[in-house]
Amino acid sequence: MDFTLDDSGHLLLASSSQDSLIRLWRIAPCGEKTATSTRKRIGELDLEEDIQPDEKFFSVIVQDDTAAYFAVSLDSVLAGHEGWVYGIDWHPPIYSEDKKRCTQPMKLLSSSLDKSIIIWEPDASSGVWLESVRVGEIGGNTLGFYGSKFSPDGQSIIGHGYQGSFHLWTYSDELGTWEPGVTVGGHFGEVVDIQWEPGGRFLFSVSTDQTTRIHAPWIRDDHQEETWHELARPQVHGYDISCLAVLSRYRFASGAEEKVIRAFRAPNNFVKNFRQICKVESDKDIENSDAFAVPQGASVPTLGLSNKAVYEGQEVPPEERHVKDEYPEFYFTPLNLKEPPTEENLLQNTLWPEVQKLYGHGYELFALAARHDGTLLASACKATTAEHAAIIIWDTSTWKQMQRLVSHQLTVTQMEFSPDDRFLLSVSRDRRWSLFQLEDSELDRKIYRLIANTEKKTGVHARIIWCCSWTYDSKYFITGSRDGKVAVWGHEGATSETASPLHQYTLSSKPLELPDQSVTAVAVAPVKIAADVYLVAVGLESGCINMYKWSPVSTGTVDNWQRCLELDNSVAHHLAVKKLSFRPLVDTGSDCDKNTLKNLQISSCGADHAVKIFNIYVNKL
Repeated sequence: MDFTLDDSGHLLLASSSQDSLIRLWRIAPCGEKTATSTRKRIGELDLEEDIQPDEKFFSVIVQDDTAAYFAVSLDSVLAGHEGWVYGIDWHPPIYSEDKKRCTQPMKLLSSSLDKSIIIWEPDASSGVWLESVRVGEIGGNTLGFYGSKFSPDGQSIIGHGYQGSFHLWTYSDELGTWEPGVTVGGHFGEVVDIQWEPGGRFLFSVSTDQTTRIHAPWIRDDHQEETWHELARPQVHGYDISCLAVLSRYRFASGAEEKVIRAFRAPNNFVKNFRQICKVESDKDIENSDAFAVPQGASVPTLGLSNKAVYEGQEVPPEERHVKDEYPEFYFTPLNLKEPPTEENLLQNTLWPEVQKLYGHGYELFALAARHDGTLLASACKATTAEHAAIIIWDTSTWKQMQRLVSHQLTVTQMEFSPDDRFLLSVSRDRRWSLFQLEDSELDRKIYRLIANTEKKTGVHARIIWCCSWTYDSKYFITGSRDGKVAVWGHEGATSETASPLHQYTLSSKPLELPDQSVTAVAVAPVKIAADVYLVAVGLESGCINMYKWSPVSTGTVDNWQRCLELDNSVAHHLAVKKLSFRPLVDTGSDCDKNTLKNLQISSCGADHAVKIFNIYVNKL
C-alpha cells in the first residue's frame, strides 16, 4: 500500500494484492449529515438523481473532542499484471515554479511477479487510468519483482527482484524511452569463499545462492573515477557452491554440494568487455594463449547444470535448421560493453564455458586450493573417516589425479599453498594441521609428501581449526580456530633430526587468545609494514574483523601481537566472517588506485550475504 495527497487535498490510497489487481481508494472529508444519513438504494432514486459510488464513512476525534468525518470510495481498479502484485509506489511530489508549491503528479508505479514494472497514468480526456510505460524482463528463470520505487525527480525507477537483484531504468529525453542503467549487485545467499585473480584486477566470490560472481572496478575514460560493480556471473548452478580456487586470470575451479569439481575458462566476449571496462591495455594471459580456440560465450541447456560453450558462427539459420534444432539450446548473445552489464545480461550473457569435470570424492566438496602457477589443484570433501578426508591433487594440464594425501581424520576445512609453492598447508575439523612439502622428482612430476602435523600433545587448538594462511615470504603460517586462538608456526631450523611429528616446526610466538570468540578467517598482508612486522587480519564469527601487527621477536614491553585496528559490526559484517583475502600488489595504472605499498586493500565475505573491500592506510596503523 502507498498513500499520497492529490492537488485537491484528497487522500489517495493505492493497494495491490495477489489477485493481480491494483485498487485506488479516495478518502475525502465530508459533513456529519452526509456521513450519518441513510443512502438511497438504486431502485429508490428519482430519474434526475445520479448514481453515486458506494462509500464507507468513518470519523476521527480531533482537537476539542470534535469529530471529523471522512468518506472512502473505490476510485479505480487497474488490471494489467498477470501475476501477484507485490509493490506499489506513488510518484514523489514535484515543486512547481509556476505555482510556487509542490504538486502531485498522477503517476503510479507497480511491480509484479510477472517480471514487469508498470507506470500508470490517468487519461487526459477520460480520466481512466491506463498503462503508460512497461519495463521488466523477458525470459530467464527469475521470479519477477518484489518492489520498485521512483527517484525523487521521477526520472528513474529502480526495482528489486525475488533473487535480490536491482534493476534501474532512466528516462532519456533524447530517445523518449526508458533506458536500463548500471546498479550495484551482489549475492542473496551466504557468501562462503572469495579469491583475487593473480593480478588483482578482479575478485571472485561464491555463495549458497548457487552462483559464482566476478567483481571489478569500472574505471572511467579519464581514469579519475572508479566504482566497483558485478562484472560477470560465470556460474549459475543448481547446487549451493561451497569453495573456489583460481588457476589463472581466466581459469578457475569451483566445488558445490555435490561430488564433482567443475573447471571453467573465460570466453572471448568476457575478456573483451573486461579489458574495455577496466582499462586493461596489455594482458599476458591472453598473449600466451590461443585466443582463437576460446569460445565466444556459454549457455546452460534446459534441465542442465553444465555451461556449454557457444562458438562464433555456431547458430544455424532458421531456414536450414533440422526439426530437432527448431528450439536452440543456447541463449547467449555477444555483447560489446563500455559499462558494467545489467542484471538481464548478467543472467544470460556472462557465463563461462565449463571445460572439465573432476570425479574422485565420495562426498560433497568443502575446500579447494591451487598452486600460484596454476599447475596443480588440491581438493577435499566432507568426511568422517581418514579415507574420505584425503586431499586429492589434480594436474590441471591433463586433469588427471596425481596424488591422494592422507593425514586428517575429519573434514579438511581449508587448504593453502605457500607463496613459493613448496608447501601445502591443510587444517581440519580434527583440530590438527598438516604440512606437505614438494619433493624433487627426476620425472618432472610435482609430488608432495607429509613432513609435519600436530597431534593432541603438540597442538594448541582445542576446537575445530577453521582457517589458515601463509606469510608472503613463506616463512610462517597461521592457524585460527573456534576456541578463539590464532597461532603462528615456523621452521626453527634445528640441525638434529627429531621424531616429533612437528618435524622442527614450532610455535613462533605465544598464540593470540580471544576469549568468547570464534576465529573463522585469517589473512596476512602481502608486505611487511615495518621491519619484521607482519599485518594479520582476523575475522570472527561475530562479524568483526581485527587487524594485528605480529612480530616473531618480542621484548619485555612489547608483545608479539598488537591490535592496531578493529572493524566492528557497523563496518564489517553482522554475521560470521567466512573468508579474508588481501588484494595482490599489482599496479593497475589507475590514478585512483588505493592498492599500493602504503595503502593496502583487503576483501571480506560473510554469512550476511555481503562482499566488502576495505582500504588500509598503513601509515595510520
